[in-house]
Formats: sequence, C-alpha cells, structure tokens
Amino acid sequence: MNEQDHVTVNDPRAPVNNGNGHQYNLYGPGPDWMIRKGVTPLRIVREDRLRLADRFASPVGFRVAADRLEKPGSVVLLDAPPGSGRRAAAIMLLHRLGEDGNADEEDARFEELPATDKGEIPLAPREGDRFLLDLSGIADEEKYAEAQRRLAVYRSQIQEAGAHMVVVLSSGLEHAHAPDLAPHTVTLGRPRGIAVVTRYLRMDRMPFRPADLVNPDLQRLLDRSPMWELARLAGLVRAARDSRRYGADFAGWLDQAMHAVTDRAGEVGRQMTAVRSAPDRALLLATAVFEEARADTVYEAWHGLMKTVRHTEEETTELARTDFGERLATLGIERGPDGRLRFDRLAYADAVRTYFWANFPGVRDDLKDWIGHAAGLRDLTIDDRVNVVVRFGERSLAVGRPDHLFDLVAHWADRANRASCDPRALAALELGLSHERFGGWFRNRIYRCVTSGPLSDGLARVLTTACLQSVGTTHPEQALVRLHYLAVRKGAAADEAREALLDFAGRDRPLYRLLIDRLRERTRREPHRAEPQLRLLTELLRYDRAPDPPPWPDLFLGWETVFSQPPTELWNPLMSGWLNAAASDRSRGMALDVMVRATRGNATALHRLYALACGWAGRSRLPSQAAVAALFWHHIDHAQDARTETTEHAGAGPRITEETR
Repeated sequence: MNEQDHVTVNDPRAPVNNGNGHQYNLYGPGPDWMIRKGVTPLRIVREDRLRLADRFASPVGFRVAADRLEKPGSVVLLDAPPGSGRRAAAIMLLHRLGEDGNADEEDARFEELPATDKGEIPLAPREGDRFLLDLSGIADEEKYAEAQRRLAVYRSQIQEAGAHMVVVLSSGLEHAHAPDLAPHTVTLGRPRGIAVVTRYLRMDRMPFRPADLVNPDLQRLLDRSPMWELARLAGLVRAARDSRRYGADFAGWLDQAMHAVTDRAGEVGRQMTAVRSAPDRALLLATAVFEEARADTVYEAWHGLMKTVRHTEEETTELARTDFGERLATLGIERGPDGRLRFDRLAYADAVRTYFWANFPGVRDDLKDWIGHAAGLRDLTIDDRVNVVVRFGERSLAVGRPDHLFDLVAHWADRANRASCDPRALAALELGLSHERFGGWFRNRIYRCVTSGPLSDGLARVLTTACLQSVGTTHPEQALVRLHYLAVRKGAAADEAREALLDFAGRDRPLYRLLIDRLRERTRREPHRAEPQLRLLTELLRYDRAPDPPPWPDLFLGWETVFSQPPTELWNPLMSGWLNAAASDRSRGMALDVMVRATRGNATALHRLYALACGWAGRSRLPSQAAVAALFWHHIDHAQDARTETTEHAGAGPRITEETR
C-alpha cells in the first residue's frame, strides 16, 4: 500500500477515512499505552470497524461497489487514486455487507489476504466469509503480475464457496491490469473533504459550528489534500484541545492544527539552518524523541546521544558552558511546571524526528544504538519507554529500515529479567507487525527465528506474546504455525508458548482442527522425533481443551493418532478426563464410543483402554462412574466383535469378556 494511503481506525477519537496519522494497537502491560500513533493493522477487528463506520464518508462510486458485492461469490475490484480513502472504502464495503445481515458476524471470517508474501496455509473460504486483498502498495510490474495470478486463484475459490472479496488495485499500473478484471472493477472518486473532517470533529465532541470551517486556507486543504492529511488535521485539532496549551476555543485549536500540517517541515528546516552546533542539534533530537519526559532524563539522553555519535566534549567545566535552561529556551523547548520538556509548537517534535531521519542517513545506525540504551534510562515510566520505542520505530520504518527495529526487539528481549516480557521489545515488534508495508517482513522474520537456531527465553516470550495478540488477530493461521514451533522447543519459555498455543487453538474450531491435523502430520512425517508432537496433541485432546460442543470428527482423528503408538502413559490423564466428563455430563457420552472407534480395532490398544477404565472405575464408588465404565466396556466388546468378524477370527488377539473382566 502507498505510504500515503493508510486508514486510521483504532483510536476511537482519530480522524476518518484514512491517514498517515498512524494509529495502531499495542498489547502489553498497562491500559494507558495500548493505543498509540502508528499504522493500520492488516486485519481490522470488528470493534475497530465499528469505530471506522462512525467516521466514514462514502466516496463517489461506493454504492455501485456495494450493490455488486451483495451476491454470494462476488469479487469487486476498486480503482482509485492514492489518498482517496480506498482502503477504508474496501473495509467498509465488507463490513456493511455483514451488518446488513448477508453474513453471520459471529461465524464468518473477515481477513486480509497476503498481497506479496505467501501464507503457510492455503485459503479455505466458506460461505459468507469476507476477504480484503490490497495490491495498492505494489509498484513492481513483475510482482504485480504475480499478485494478479494469485488473485485469479482467490477469485475462483471465493466464487465457488459463496464468499465475498474486495481488491484494492494499484493506481500506477493500470496498463498491467489483466483484461478479465475490467468487468469486476469499480472506479471510486474522492470523498468530500468537508464531510470527512466534520465527521471526525463531531465524533471527538468538538464544539464548533459549520461557520467555523469557512476559511480559505482550510478550504484549500479540504479540496486538495489526501485523506491521510485531513485525518491528521482532525487529530491535531483534538491534540491542541486536549493539551490545554493553545487557547480554549475551536478557532485557536484549528489554527494551530493547520500550521502544524502546512508549516512545520519548513520551520524545522529553517531552524536547522540556523542551529549548526552538534550539541544543540543533538538536544533538539533528544527532546523530540523523549518529549514529555522529565528534564533530567532528557539531559541524560542528550549526553548519551553525543557520546554515541562520538562528539568530543568541551574541555571547560560544565559551569563555564551555556546552562541547560538557556539552551532549551534558545531552541524553543519548554520546561513545564511538572518538570517535563516539550516544544512550544504543536507537532513540532514529529517534524524534528522526520527531519533527522530523512536528512542524516549516516547516523541511523548510531541512533539505533542510542535508543537501545536510552530507552532503559532509570527514571522513565513504562509510558515514556514505549513512547520512545514508537517514535524510533515510526521513523525507522518510514525510511525502510525494519531491521533496525527488529534488532532492538532482540536486544531488549535477550536482556529481559527472568520470566518477564520486556514491554519495549513487545511494543517495537507489534509496531512492526501492524505496519502495512513491513507487516509481512516482520511475520517472516518471526518465522525464521522460530524455525532456526537457539532463542533466548526473553525473545521467545516476546515472540509468543506478539503471535498471540498481534499476529493472532490479523493472521490467525500464521500465528498458530509460529506458536507451534515455539511450543516444541525446550525450556520455561517453551512451556509458556505451549500453553498459549493450546489456549489459542481451543478458542476457535477451525484453528483447533488445523492444529490437530498439523500435529498428526508432523507425527507421521518425523516418527523419530514424534514424542514432543504427540505430547502436545494429547494435551490438545483433553476434555477441558476442546471447543464446546466437542468436534467429534476432529477428536476421532486426534485420538486415532495417539492410540496408534507409544508412549501409552499419555493415555491415562486423557482418558480419565473424558470419562469424568461423561460421568458428569451426558452430552459427553459420545466420547466413549469415539475413543474406542479411534483404536481401529487394535487389540493391544483396546486392552490398554480397558485396563485404564478399570483403574478409573475402581477409584470411585459413584453410580454414575460405574455406569460410564460399563458403557465403555460395552463399546470395547462391540469393537472386539467387529474386529473378529472382519478378520474371521484370524489373528484377532485376546478377547475382553465378562470372565476376564
């Protein structure tokens, strides 16, 4: 996707259709930092879609696309220029399809399909499922041709299953569109800028009148700006109001926001022309990255930055130099009554960070090393630390350096306290995973980590948490694959990954089925290394892990694998749990028949089940347990009879009878 065509949906107060105002969810300790500035997740969960629906302004052509999408098996392609809100329109087309009752919101999937990176698991759409395929970020003709070949496969599967799909086409490669796409393509226009801004201001409960928006400068922005810039404008109006530093009326807040959108880059450039000394420039950058931190902390970060870039201190004592307060005032940096530093102009820190990463590429490696240390300064709160991580991460991704962000993930995670998940590492990783351009890069990087070489417990914990909370929301099947690899490793972190995997799969019937199939396949394919897979499968098949109601066909296949090979000591807790469940809940009684059938009449397995059931029944005198044991033995006898008839008594093995019982 074009970097200037993002959709902002996660903050209930953020601007509309789309915007590089950058909003994303971070999951981790503490509620205050779970919503941060960032880029849109690859999959939009229902709560976020509802927020977007409240703020969405329909573009020209939206109704035509909606009408075409209603038919089961339909695929609609959107052709629209960058900045027109095309991704938001695609999301809303699919969302409103479900809200209109054409899809079951509880059962139908709403997922984004990979545009360039290949998923590990094939697509298996069902009727009513909804899919988004965003090709707008592909600029290379060869990759676009490959994506269109994948689109053709998707279209066939969607049509056959009766699902629905919306595709956002690349706006710069119209000449490369396959001819058969034309009948399915709808051209979208640009939403009215005034409608976009008005909706967001109203959702922010902004006290304004329509006359307050009659402004020639604002009108030029509304008429010409891409949606992301209008989104940012509305967000900055809210930020000006919430800061309580820019007056108490809407006119003042709007004025500050418009200056921030139109003037900040030029103002920073002029300041950099005037400020030539390394210490002053370093202080500007340190304040921009650590804005709202305490002055002493910024001071320490500032000196750490100068050391990292190898600036030599003056030989005079500090008392003979310009004092810290004077430097701050000269640079337009305020020290508030709370002792925290901030720039005196709205959104100036954003512009300073953008300037440094764009114009000093030679120091980016040094900046990574600096952040690696400075984000751990002792007086920083968790909120401060995550702010620093987010600000560094945004800039690194903007200049195409996702490796810098992942390097810090590993650096912080490897040094985490025992049994803890470093919030800085988690915030950095989830920022990368939520990025529209580099989300696939981070998912692939996690895959390489979990499938090769050793991992520290700290990094394994961060990867587990990110898979569970971030990848699990956007790409659940890919999350399951990565959690599986983490779960079969050794160590305390692997135990935590195993628990996370079992819980994750147990919440979703298709994922539960997928994990059973995956474990069975691994057990067959690698018999010499089957035991970890078999133990994991046995845990998954426990009565308290299975979805409700139990998926008996899936359980049959899983039990079939478990009962076909050692170690048989795994059977006892598995069987005891299901026998207890059958004794207390008659709806679980089918487990008795299914378990016996899963032995496929194997005499040794049947004898083992019989012995375990005898031991279980002997531990209790309750009538319900005796009845369950008797029924279980009946199923075993029936299986023996069927086996004897099939083999015509040849090699049938010892028979369990009333006498042997």
